[in-house]
Amino acid sequence: MSTNRSSSAAVNDFSLQVATANGSGSQTANSVLLRSIFRMGIPVSGKNLFPSNIQGLPTWFTIRASRHGYIGRRRELDVLVLMNPETAAEDALAAAPGTSVVYEKKLGVEKLRDDLLLYPVPFAELATKLPLSPDQAKLRRLLVNMIYVGVLSDLIGIDPVEIEASIRKQLAGKARAIDLNLAAVRLGREHSAEGFPEKLPQRVERMDATAGKLIIDGNSAAALGCLFGGATVCTWYPITPSSSLCESFIDLCAEHRVDPGTGRALAAIVQAEDEIASIGMVLGAGWAGARAFTATSGPGVSLMSELIGYGYYTEIPAVIFDVQRVGPSTGLPTRTMQGDILICHTNSHGDGKHPVLFPASPEECFTMAQQAFDLAERLQTPVFVLTDLDLGMNNWMSDPFPYPEAPLDRGKVLDAEGVERLKDTWGRYKDLDGDGIPWRTLPGTPHPKAAYFTRGSGHTEKAGYSEKPRDYVENMERLARKLETARGMLPKSVTEDRPGAVAGLLAFGTSHYGTTEARDFLERDHGLPLDYLRLRALPLSIETKDWIDRHQVVYVVEQNRDAQLAALLRDELPRHAARFVSVLQYDGLPLDATTVVDAVLSHRGPAGGAR
Repeated sequence: MSTNRSSSAAVNDFSLQVATANGSGSQTANSVLLRSIFRMGIPVSGKNLFPSNIQGLPTWFTIRASRHGYIGRRRELDVLVLMNPETAAEDALAAAPGTSVVYEKKLGVEKLRDDLLLYPVPFAELATKLPLSPDQAKLRRLLVNMIYVGVLSDLIGIDPVEIEASIRKQLAGKARAIDLNLAAVRLGREHSAEGFPEKLPQRVERMDATAGKLIIDGNSAAALGCLFGGATVCTWYPITPSSSLCESFIDLCAEHRVDPGTGRALAAIVQAEDEIASIGMVLGAGWAGARAFTATSGPGVSLMSELIGYGYYTEIPAVIFDVQRVGPSTGLPTRTMQGDILICHTNSHGDGKHPVLFPASPEECFTMAQQAFDLAERLQTPVFVLTDLDLGMNNWMSDPFPYPEAPLDRGKVLDAEGVERLKDTWGRYKDLDGDGIPWRTLPGTPHPKAAYFTRGSGHTEKAGYSEKPRDYVENMERLARKLETARGMLPKSVTEDRPGAVAGLLAFGTSHYGTTEARDFLERDHGLPLDYLRLRALPLSIETKDWIDRHQVVYVVEQNRDAQLAALLRDELPRHAARFVSVLQYDGLPLDATTVVDAVLSHRGPAGGAR
């Protein structure tokens, strides 16, 4: 083992990356590692970097433990576990001096570097000691992953009790699999204990920072929010990284959307022939009075655009989850990005803007899913919920979700009595209340004046066909008023000001985590306090505009090349255009704090003042 190492131990504060091959069975092992550290009370997050095409290509899983509670991606890696011959040399050569490296002994990493902490382990040889028959070679290769779990449990101090508990949870009901995985962990742990008397400088020690919390991915949380939000129709076409949202909803409905007396399904779930069909079905269901949604990613939103414009102009409720990935075109389908802001907020040809919600955590995926259905019906319009691959598919710590107490908000719906009351003044697209939102009826309302034509072409306030310029202009101006009304209904931005702040940071979604960590670093190590605003929705609220108005410099942090959010801010607040400074990351990896720190320091210059 190399002796070039740092003498200071990093307790509950490190980033560990496991490099394997896709389809090698490492997912279970990595989940066990993550949950075991979490069960020791240590704040932790896990991020999976996986290939988009075929089995056997490289995949990396990164676990970050942080006693400070930071759960964003950290650019610097402290511990590497190298199990993939295809990437071992590249990963080892890219590591910083002093990095701890656990690796399959046959890979010969020691021949590449002498400034790393090296822990060679004969994983394949150890696997031959597992109680398996010769015809179970494939299973033996899978269990190699649990051997590295055992090695790491010894080298960094993970309690074996928590590893066993995590395995039993992961493989619940599979007694033989549990026994084999525990045997593999013991093999690894015993080998490490005997072969490596000097452990890693990165260690875990029990804390009490995760009590009462859970680990869940954003797609599962959003699906649960759809269930509690009263959704009864889900139509979708599979696309990474959104598919698991609909799949989770299917599982939830199989348990909770079934008539207990008859066993009849109480939800309509359709895998459509394409994205165009899926949004068409959502709009049809919303027009009929159901709470309906679809989940997709950027390419799907592109295909849906014409019908989204139809939903906007005909004023039909719909909820669209866009779990963003890297574009344009196919792009990098298994990498994360925040590149769909413009296409969602201004979707479809012609004039139109849509409410967009930006959840930043699984808990907000749950609550904003419910809010999206209320908003769609209250505003009678398509509503977007923008997450991304990082939030949707990775595992996150979360507080337990709040049980919803408010009733569903169905908005301005007239029954027969209501139509009778307003029969002399009501028109489907008439603004009776000054908020831009008309009253609607649902199909089958038993009143002769309840019916109307749902037209995607020009129409009057009574829903009659019209190509008159005045009718069109009045209708479009009313739709604009409706969006102004939406400003006060959407989730409020979250702000946190600090004494002596010289500027502000503005972020949204998963950019929150790298931004807030960078903010702490900038104040602690550079004496640069910054105020912070986390944007949670578009269009901008009055409170968000007021916060921006109070800051001469606002660093807008987002994960795309073209500064899409900053462009929207400049468009809506032209007199403040010069004060927006973009901080961008668009390499497909989750935002890290270093990117934000470097950008802010570069802008302010060595003296700390803005250039």
